[in-house]
Amino acid sequence: MTETDSLLSAAGHPLPKRWLAIIATIWAGQAVSMVTSYAAGYAAVWYVTETTGSALMLSLMSICAYLPTGLLSPFGGILADRFNRKTVMIAADLGVGIVSLGLGFAILAGGGQVSLPLIGALVLARSVGQAFHSPAMMSAMPLLVPERHLMRINTLDQLLLSIVAIGAPAFGIFLYTTIGFHAVMFLDFVGALAACAGLALAKIPTVRDESAQEQHVIANLRDGWHAITANRGLVLLIGGVTLGMIVFAPLASVYPLMTFDYFGGDGYDASLAEAVWGIGMIVGSGIIMAWGGGKRLAGLIALACFLCGILTTACGLLPPTLFAAFVVLCGLMAVVCSWFNAPLITLVQRNVPEEKLGRALGFTTAASGLASPIGLAAGGILAEGIGIAPFFVVDGIACIILGAVLYLPKSVRALDMPHDRSVAAKDSSCNTPDARE
Repeated sequence: MTETDSLLSAAGHPLPKRWLAIIATIWAGQAVSMVTSYAAGYAAVWYVTETTGSALMLSLMSICAYLPTGLLSPFGGILADRFNRKTVMIAADLGVGIVSLGLGFAILAGGGQVSLPLIGALVLARSVGQAFHSPAMMSAMPLLVPERHLMRINTLDQLLLSIVAIGAPAFGIFLYTTIGFHAVMFLDFVGALAACAGLALAKIPTVRDESAQEQHVIANLRDGWHAITANRGLVLLIGGVTLGMIVFAPLASVYPLMTFDYFGGDGYDASLAEAVWGIGMIVGSGIIMAWGGGKRLAGLIALACFLCGILTTACGLLPPTLFAAFVVLCGLMAVVCSWFNAPLITLVQRNVPEEKLGRALGFTTAASGLASPIGLAAGGILAEGIGIAPFFVVDGIACIILGAVLYLPKSVRALDMPHDRSVAAKDSSCNTPDARE
């Protein structure tokens, strides 16, 4: 790589020499926000658990957490392509923070009590905010980092989430029990301000699709969809990953039952399994951060699916006396599960024009957001009917088959062929980013 190349972003535009400082500023604010958001989210779940003890209410909260992201992400992509992506991200973060602030005051006024509809409103607001924040954030990254670091930056989000997921629940419960529910909500507002500050201090180029400004929303959505479907391999890969998520999502809900019902474990054992899973996600993300993912990202996704299937099947075939082996297999499963999201996002970023990238990523986010509720509903019924351990085997075999066939189509393998995104970017004369933003 020449010195000139090193000063180009992954989208092929001039890159500031201090690009790493810009990324650090953005992600420092996002990291603070992740900690407070996870703490507040877990405190809300604990409040619902403590006050209702209802599995139905927890399921409804889960639907509120997933469904708006799945339904609204394409519209978030429209805003990312029509307006300044930094402004969209700040508005999403600040909006969720204000909702948390309002809920905090409501809890304080109610003497520590709050109605479940208000808790549901908070969960919905988070999901809506994510629907608008994620497409803008992911479509901004190719403008801010060199091509050779794009995969690493896409993995950073997952790495931070994995780290936060281990410590933030305990942090949220600590604040909830020692200071009060309202304090956790106020802290979440502070975290949102930190995220907004990190974005406000960073210079993020503006890329707008001028042709989309006068279009109807439906036409905007159609253009974003066509940007994806123009590449058959990308369609097959996104479809395959979505199918894999539908198949794999139910394991998250039956995971504790495997510990309790099949292995006869207790709460300590369940916590151990969850902690090992989180550690595995961190290790897997760290491997990608250090390695960069290699040149065959579509192949890496297929391999991860295949390996995940083998490990899941092995979990279901274990005898009830080998809980320790189950924990080890789950840790390895988490490692390979961390190899799906960042490679897929990177391939979308590389193969979709930058002025349509927000909408394309919005559809990608929508697919993953809708896959989980569908999988949870269908998988829960199947697991109830055949048993937890057999369900692991069936789920694993499905993943093995999917991983084995995912990389067979020539169009999918073509995604791993080298191409020069910068040339295409330079040929686009009407969508040059304004680096003054």
